[in-house]
Amino acid sequence: MDIKVLGTGCAKCRALEKQVQEVVTELGVDATVEEVKDMVKIMEYRVMMTPGLVIDGKVVSSGRVPSTGDVRKMIEEAGKQAS
Repeated sequence: MDIKVLGTGCAKCRALEKQVQEVVTELGVDATVEEVKDMVKIMEYRVMMTPGLVIDGKVVSSGRVPSTGDVRKMIEEAGKQAS
């Protein structure tokens, strides 16, 4: 699974990355988590407000820090679709 946290490094972006790392570890998911700070690359995903969360190329959240439960659901759902 390929997970990208889109953002400029602000507090919300760092909080989302931390949440994602914790959920990936908790679920034991084989995933690569990457922080994308380059605005040109962020715009390629058509994300206008950060932080953004992209799982396997699909934007699943933008402009907010979802709850840990929501992040867990997003990652689990992406895992089901990949199977």
